[in-house]
Amino acid sequence: MTNRDWTAWAIGRIEADFTRSADTHLLSLPMPTLPDIALYLKDESSHPTGSLKHRLARSLFLYGLCNGWIGKGQPIIEASSGSTAVSEAYFARMLGLPFVAVVPRATAPAKIAAIEFYAGRCHFVDSGAEMYDVARTLADELGGHYMDQFTFAERATDWRANNNIAEAIFAQMAREPHPVPDWIICGAGTGGTSATIGRYVRYNRLASQVCVADPEHSVFHRHWSDRTVTTACGPSSLIEGIGRPRVEPSFLPEVVDRMIAVTDAMSIAAARVVSRRIGRLCGGSTGTNIWACAMIASEMAASGRSGSIVSILCDDGTRYRDTIFDDAWLAGQGIDTTVHEERLERFFATGKF
Repeated sequence: MTNRDWTAWAIGRIEADFTRSADTHLLSLPMPTLPDIALYLKDESSHPTGSLKHRLARSLFLYGLCNGWIGKGQPIIEASSGSTAVSEAYFARMLGLPFVAVVPRATAPAKIAAIEFYAGRCHFVDSGAEMYDVARTLADELGGHYMDQFTFAERATDWRANNNIAEAIFAQMAREPHPVPDWIICGAGTGGTSATIGRYVRYNRLASQVCVADPEHSVFHRHWSDRTVTTACGPSSLIEGIGRPRVEPSFLPEVVDRMIAVTDAMSIAAARVVSRRIGRLCGGSTGTNIWACAMIASEMAASGRSGSIVSILCDDGTRYRDTIFDDAWLAGQGIDTTVHEERLERFFATGKF
């Protein structure tokens, strides 16, 4: 089999896997006290690898294959806080390629187990800031391909169509009372999701605005307010998958209409509250999104506006049983979510935030 033949086979394998998968559900999250405002969650946890990053991993593999960067037997290396690595390990195993994930030591144990389940290997670093250089060095040493999700996320995805998350959201919203959302709220890890949604709504001349909910320790909301700020010092966020200490190449602030900074305690509290409301666990980044949704929904209600808000249920919360859903772990981190959980429960009960 020639390299060209192998590439054609690999693309066919990925496309066949996609054809076997239905799109993810769009869940309605009731807010009875705000009858004129509808809130929806795009449930990306139902992908085969359990998170929004499944879409990104598929796109990155197709991009690398079509660019001639990935060959038969070539090791794949990625810098990731977990979910992207899980999804890339899935596709690497599908194509018979060795996979190495460079991950922070603090990554949730369930994510590490998932990477290893798909035959991936974890290379640990002490902080997220170290991942990039270590991954690049490993790729050089192993003769592999460094996927570099943080650079290629926004360009590997076709933002005009081809079943990207924005196109899927609008197709599923078509028969709802307010089919064009007032706001679409997401987080930013690479920035690829906000870039895709922001470009899509502009390309299709839609009125929806894009809000990025960002962990308080992340640089993204600082950079959005002041383009000269490109790094953030201090502690890292406890919310895995979103927020970064440096501005990533895939983050496009110009297509973002608003940013809301959310503390770790607020994000974790919201993840716990929404998990109780939908009857299953969701991750901390979903909580970050929900906190921003509550803020915007209450603002819309206060100004007498009706409409819809769409956000993302990013990943399966069972991966965080040992962290954000463990009271002892939270106590060890010095975090008490009680006040924030009560505030959010009060919002769902009264419509006031």
